[in-house]
Amino acid sequence: MMHKVYLVDDDEAVREALAFLLSTYGITAETFGDPQTFLAHVDESRPGVLVVDLRMPLVSGQQLHQKLRERDIDWPTIMITGHGDVAACRRAFKSGIQDFLTKPVDGEVLVDALQQAFASLDAGLEKREARALLARLTEREREVLDMVARGWASKEIAASLEVSARTIDAHRAKIAEKLGTSAVAEQVRLALLA
Repeated sequence: MMHKVYLVDDDEAVREALAFLLSTYGITAETFGDPQTFLAHVDESRPGVLVVDLRMPLVSGQQLHQKLRERDIDWPTIMITGHGDVAACRRAFKSGIQDFLTKPVDGEVLVDALQQAFASLDAGLEKREARALLARLTEREREVLDMVARGWASKEIAASLEVSARTIDAHRAKIAEKLGTSAVAEQVRLALLA
């Protein structure tokens, strides 16, 4: 999967250097000169990893991260700064920043941080998809799936819910249809992800 990288830094030379650096690793970055422009163009349907400068005029990298979270956009964020200190680093991590790098940014360190962020992004997207699939289930179907996940057989579920085994089989067929899989292991994996 091709991952998006959004690079927000008010220093044009830094933006160009980082975009070029990333391109040497086969990573394309969409660049923005300020957080306001990025916020005006951000598209939730195109998730990616945000690489953002900590100190920028008007809106800091920390504030940009917070504004995205207020919009329910929780993409992995890598904070970069030429003025890092322990307090800024601690605040960044407490707010959910994935990584905190100092300028000048070492290419390999940045790419390693991006690889971890891409994995985190994939996991987050997979979790969101699992939740969307499980939201399609009725309350009874979720109850049946929960019992299936605990290893109960259809007869045990039927006895517990005081319905026929045929009714449970019908629920299980609907669950398989709505989740897109009849494999119990995959259904359980989706339930655990969500």
